[in-house]
Amino acid sequence: MGRTKSQWWSRVMLLSWSLACAGGCRAADEPTWLPASWDHLPRWRGFNLLEKFQRANNKPFVERDFQLIQRLGFNFVRLPLDYRCWIVGGDWERFDEPCLREIDQAIEYGRQYGVHVMLNFHRAPGYTVASPPEAKSLWTDPDAQRVCALHWATFAKRYHGIPNERLSFNLFNEPAGVSAEQYVAVVKPILAAIRREDPQRLIVSDGLQWGQQPAMALLELQVAQATRGYAPGPLTHYQASWVGGSDRYPRPTWPRVLASGLLVDPQKGGMSDEARLPLLVSGPLADVKTLRLTLDTVSGRAKLVVKANGAAVWSREFVCGPGEGEWKTARHLPQWNLYQNVYDKAFDIDLPAGTNRLEVAVDGGDWLTLSKLALLRADGTSDEIALSNDWNKRPAELTYQPAVAGAPFGAKSVEGRDWLQQTAIAPWKAWQQAGGGVIVGEFGAFNKTPHDVVLRWMEDCLANWQAAGWGWALWNFRGSFGIFESGRQDVQYEDYEGLKLDRRMLELISRY
Repeated sequence: MGRTKSQWWSRVMLLSWSLACAGGCRAADEPTWLPASWDHLPRWRGFNLLEKFQRANNKPFVERDFQLIQRLGFNFVRLPLDYRCWIVGGDWERFDEPCLREIDQAIEYGRQYGVHVMLNFHRAPGYTVASPPEAKSLWTDPDAQRVCALHWATFAKRYHGIPNERLSFNLFNEPAGVSAEQYVAVVKPILAAIRREDPQRLIVSDGLQWGQQPAMALLELQVAQATRGYAPGPLTHYQASWVGGSDRYPRPTWPRVLASGLLVDPQKGGMSDEARLPLLVSGPLADVKTLRLTLDTVSGRAKLVVKANGAAVWSREFVCGPGEGEWKTARHLPQWNLYQNVYDKAFDIDLPAGTNRLEVAVDGGDWLTLSKLALLRADGTSDEIALSNDWNKRPAELTYQPAVAGAPFGAKSVEGRDWLQQTAIAPWKAWQQAGGGVIVGEFGAFNKTPHDVVLRWMEDCLANWQAAGWGWALWNFRGSFGIFESGRQDVQYEDYEGLKLDRRMLELISRY
């Protein structure tokens, strides 16, 4: 990759200045950098910046973002990168120098404003979680592995000597569909390529299964790991167009009620006594005019009955079969000589005035599952809850509390801060105890999730990460998950130097 004399001189001056500052010769207004190593990541707090997240939107990074991040009290950016931004003509071994200089500039902005920069290959040669997939697989193809190592080695050589306090490498985004053994086997030669050029570079690798599980073998390679803050997915990615099925997620609440929608005939054998009970909803239902049930799957035959205050107000028998019908798909199970049909269809049941208790049950047949329950009011508003399909568990026992904004349904079991602790923190306990560093490389909730729900969920996440000693990076800074220009319909934005600021979200994350 050729450079002119002026390019080489500019690069030498930048690195010389950086090395001088690392040795203690810093300007009076030079920030204090946090010591960083693979086994002791600081509690960096910041944002993902997306200028090179996708080739189609390849733009220079924005100095003002770094200025604002510093001014608002944060100290970290993660740059998710698409390698196709810096290759020439689709040739993944020819690098585009002007594009690489734009990444140089982002690292320089970080130095100027006291913001640590983490470079991430969101799309690496041979691997991406996005569409379209790569033509060759990084996990199995030697050519993809060679080229990916070449790219990382190029970055390592380019930024050799910039202190770890200022710069780190994040190898791949959310590895999935790969075993721990395959993953580590691919990581090893890439680490070797980086360390040949820059032996001391701080390297972070996302955990397995989309960043949810640590790869313990990385300990011996002295690599920190990054996890994610996107649980539960139906809350964080509600109506996100790039997530299949998100348009069918129920309107999120937090804390999230755990409620089963599996209903069985009381005479069915092999079931617990609790599993034979009806689904119950009780509470002030005076304004509720309609019950909406979304039927998911029926096994064989099942008669669904709805009672209001103990009296039947609706019933419907569903009989499964082959071919086309009101169902979406039909599946024959020869071992039981029956069909199980997936309906994914909503049914509305008018409720009589004065209803304060609902029972929903199967009375005859085998079993069925409900995926959602909604209560519709005369003014057109509604509350909705997702139902799980837990086999042999008691169906939902819900209390309706419409005055509780963002959490209109109550139950004995809920997902809240403790659930997040067990889901997102506990799997990393062994990794931390063994000495590995952890950071939450991405978290946030899409702008279709109700704002009050997002803030309650976000505070529980942040409190857990603070207690665990983890830093974090919100996805994103400006955009549909961020504190600026998020496009939410239920936020009263504040004008902040021409940008729309979500002040409540900013104040929340600033506390952690």
